[in-house]
Order: sequence, then structure tokens, then C-alpha cells
Amino acid sequence: MTILICRTDKLGDFITALPTMYVLKHHDPKNRIIACVAPLNKALAESCDFIDEVIVDSGESIWDFASRLRALNIDASITLFSNTRISFAQFLARIPKRIAPATKIAQIFYTHRVKQRRSEVKMAEFEYNLELTKTLFSNINFGYEKPLLAFEDAKEIYNVFCINNDIEKKVIAFHVGFGGSSDANWNLDEYEELIHTVLTENKYQVVLTFGPDEKELYEEMQTRFMYYNVVFYFSQESIRYFAKLISNFNLFVSTSTGTYHIASLVGTPTMTFFADTLFASSKRWKSIGDEKIQSNFMIPSEKIAKEELFKEIKKILFSF
Repeated sequence: MTILICRTDKLGDFITALPTMYVLKHHDPKNRIIACVAPLNKALAESCDFIDEVIVDSGESIWDFASRLRALNIDASITLFSNTRISFAQFLARIPKRIAPATKIAQIFYTHRVKQRRSEVKMAEFEYNLELTKTLFSNINFGYEKPLLAFEDAKEIYNVFCINNDIEKKVIAFHVGFGGSSDANWNLDEYEELIHTVLTENKYQVVLTFGPDEKELYEEMQTRFMYYNVVFYFSQESIRYFAKLISNFNLFVSTSTGTYHIASLVGTPTMTFFADTLFASSKRWKSIGDEKIQSNFMIPSEKIAKEELFKEIKKILFSF
């Protein structure tokens, strides 16, 4: 069976789709799994051996997009996050079985609409995604490898990075940027204090990571740590390179954003900060990796509770 899996939104959202593709491939190795993704996620999708083909929604006319889908001879599709464009294109492509959550007006173009009520957050986003596969295979096994993605040359990439940056200790990385669906984070002064907690112990090398659109933040943090032994990594390589690099880190500290999901995807221990709301909580956005190496914290909106949590985080980092 040729199965199209659609998840054309942001990086973290796409990573929540990967267990779905894995279990469909492993349910029957003869299944041909095609991932439909946003351009940003193409390279990462191509790195997964359980994905047979990657198609990118590059924003061309819906008629051209539908034509490309029709040429793939798809038997069934599962759309994990729907919009009118993606749903109508599949309708035009005449995919026989089209599965999606029963939300939004776009659901009229699907043959199978599954009521999930994701807003109730009874499970995590990736678990809701997995549930949709039962419409195709009622006896499907939801188990998947953790970490779900590994690279043969990741250690080599890391060794070169260490040589180029004079790194001789194990690494704790901080990603202080703010993006994705995250609704909470520490401010830069607070992050500076957390980073100094690690530097004071002098046990780990601190690496600060920045996305390609965070140049001002990169320069700001360089100013703050001008006289300290901190390595600054400003990403100009691919997401695949970044995934290889951070798979070797001992801890990745960040808010709930795409980089956090990458870290968990490749098996890196994480310390992650979430908003104290159900919609943005760790209950909804916990990552797909091993829960035993995830440390998730909800940042309270109330001042005293927030200060107490901050003290707890400092103690954990000091004793890590």
C-alpha cells in the first residue's frame, strides 16, 4: 500500500509526525511511505530510513500540486494537520482513502474524518497522530525506536566541532531563542544567571546555539559572555547537520520549540520550559524521545511560584 502522510507545518510539529510514519512502515514493510512536508523539513525527512519518498509542498498552484500527488498513485493518505489547500489537493488527486481529524471546514474533502478533540489534550500531539493510523490498521503497534533517528557520521561531526572550538569537556547547550508554539521562556537575564550556574561549577563546556534568523540574539549573548569560556554556535548549516551535532551533547536546555524536538529525536537529554497552560503544556507537546531523559517544567505566571521554580532549576543545573 502506498500511504501519504501530510504534515506541512513547522519543524517541531513535523517531528511529532515521525512516529506515525515509522509504525506504518513497520506494520508492513511493503507499505510505501511518502511524507508531504514543508520545504524546511525536507532534509530531515530524507534522513529517515522508514520514509520511502519525500514530497514538498512548495506553494505552487493547487492544480499543479494535485497533479504531482496524482502521479504518485497513492492508495491512502493521513493528514495530521489539515488546511483547505492540503485537503482540496488530495481531493483533486483522487486519493481513494483520505483520513484526517474532524476539524475545520477542510474536513469536507476527506473520506474518513476522525473525531479527536485535540483541544482537550487527553494525550500528546504525537499520540493523537498515531491514533489516526488505526483507521487504516486497527491492530497496528504504536511502538517505535528511541531515539528514532541516528546518524553514522554524527560522532565525526562532533569531533570536528570540538577541535574547531577547543572543547575538551562534555557539553551542556542552551538555546535561548523563542519560537514555534512556545508561550513561555526565561528572559535573557534569567538565562544568563542559569548559564553562570553551569560555568561556576566548571564541569561542562557551555555551548549557546542560535538559529539562522537569530543574529541579533547571537550578538547580544556574545556581549554578555565576552570574557567567559562559552562557545557560540550560529547555525548556517542544514538542520540535518545541527541534529548530528546536538546528538552528542549531554544536555540541551531550551523552551518548547523546534530545536527541543530535534534534540529529543536524536536522543539528547533535554531540560525544557513550557507555559503553564494546557494548550502549550508539556502534556500536549512532550517530545517523541525517551521520557526518562526529558525534564519538563511549566513556568508559572505567578511571580513567587516562578521565582521558586527558577531556584529549583539552578540547583538542578549546579548538581548536574
